[in-house]
Amino acid sequence: MQDEEEEAEARSCPGAAAACSLHHAGVSTCGPLRRRAAPTLQSRAVTLSACRLKRADGRHTGSTEVDGDDDDDGGEEEEEEGDFMEDSEVEELFQQQAPEGIAGGQHRVFVVQPDVKWGSRKQHLTTAELMMAEAVGLVNTLDSWRVVDKIVLSTKTPEKKRIFGKGNFQALTEKIRRTAGITAVFVNVERLSPLSEREFEEAWGVKVFDRYSVVLHIFRCNARTKEAKLQISLAEIPLLRSRLKNEMANMDQQGGGSRYIGGSGETLLEVQQRLLKEREMKIRSALEKLRKKRHLLRSQRKRSEFPIVSVLGYTNCGKTTLIKALTGDVGLQPRNQLFATLDVTVHAGQLPSRMTVLYVDTIGFLSQLPHQLIDSFSATLEDIKHSDLLVHVRDISHPETVNQKANVLNVLKNLEIPDRLTSSMIEVHNKTDLVDNYQSAEPDALPISALEERGLDELRQVVEDEIVNSTGKHILDLRVNLSTPQLSWLYKEAAVQDVQVNADDGSAVVKVIIGTAAYGRYRKLFVGR
Repeated sequence: MQDEEEEAEARSCPGAAAACSLHHAGVSTCGPLRRRAAPTLQSRAVTLSACRLKRADGRHTGSTEVDGDDDDDGGEEEEEEGDFMEDSEVEELFQQQAPEGIAGGQHRVFVVQPDVKWGSRKQHLTTAELMMAEAVGLVNTLDSWRVVDKIVLSTKTPEKKRIFGKGNFQALTEKIRRTAGITAVFVNVERLSPLSEREFEEAWGVKVFDRYSVVLHIFRCNARTKEAKLQISLAEIPLLRSRLKNEMANMDQQGGGSRYIGGSGETLLEVQQRLLKEREMKIRSALEKLRKKRHLLRSQRKRSEFPIVSVLGYTNCGKTTLIKALTGDVGLQPRNQLFATLDVTVHAGQLPSRMTVLYVDTIGFLSQLPHQLIDSFSATLEDIKHSDLLVHVRDISHPETVNQKANVLNVLKNLEIPDRLTSSMIEVHNKTDLVDNYQSAEPDALPISALEERGLDELRQVVEDEIVNSTGKHILDLRVNLSTPQLSWLYKEAAVQDVQVNADDGSAVVKVIIGTAAYGRYRKLFVGR
């Protein structure tokens, strides 16, 4: 009876037969078989349901993410069935995929900060002590993790497998083993190779994390929307591949990693790699649908002629607090936390001329993150490219504010932000309330305190001046007939700055800031009446 069930499962799920055969090798991949299997591989990272990957092709109807009447695309056809993941499928994938040892539970962490003495990997705008402080801050962001000890250790060979020289590595190993209660070690480097990770875990006897895996876990804890969960799932694929290599290496050492599975002609490693690749393609396809939806939303914002101001900066610099202060949006709840914002949100605010602008709250930047993580959030960061103006917020009270600025500018460069945006970008020095006798060394920067709402009037004026300049809006004095709908139309479609009424002839002179398209509509409707 059991074999009949498995045959039926394989028939109902194209390509599942080879994956389900893993059940006989002690590896769980198909959902219905998970309860019966006794996995040889410990990580959920490489247990994947081939049935689940194929399900959208035949078992449910996907969501339509692009409207059929999109003017920009000439009428987008409705998406084919199964082209998009439902919420339940995204959630199932998100919960299933968490790399082993990182999701759930608690960790008592020993933090190791390499201090590179020279060479291309030496940091020149910061110090090992400041980098350690940020590493501790990353760990403390997680409610169930805490730092029990830490060490800054010098190295001349950061590119080597063990990072440190023989003597320092041995001293580090002894210190870790002597420290009671450690469940994990955080080596504060961008990425550890699978070989380094395995070597460290064998030497220290606990889980080992790098900067990439810790930041991804923080992202995972803060993910709320479908898009954020998909982006994190995509960014976790390199971690899962590293775990797979380590697990297969362990199996090879035990003499069981290279055997063929169920006569399929594929080794266990090849099957798992294929399943990971299928998962990655599925996630990328779903993200592409969301990218199209984001393009549609941008098109709608452009048609409304509301200027778009992207607010960006290093993580926890105060972007959300600033947007809340500029817009009065009570729904915004800023948190004093790294990566509190993972999803792009848009909030309307008014400038001194009563012109409405849309402030876009973006994901915070961080130094020393691999390009794969930035690539995973490319659809989100793409909003920056389509802005009318950028506002770069800096936490001027932070000891690494200069290094943070350099990192933000480097990310913008890698994103290939247009020169028109980088050249007009407004730099804001936030949190001046935390600096005694603050004096800016950069005359073009605007000092503010978003929390205390100081300096915001000047910022609004500068934003308005730049918006008028960048969008080509017209500042005009228009004579209107008060017996017609002209004045009410201008209030609705433009930014009315002043109205001078002439009661004798029932007219008024209206000073407005108006876009080119709106002015064209105004002339067509009212000029000559």
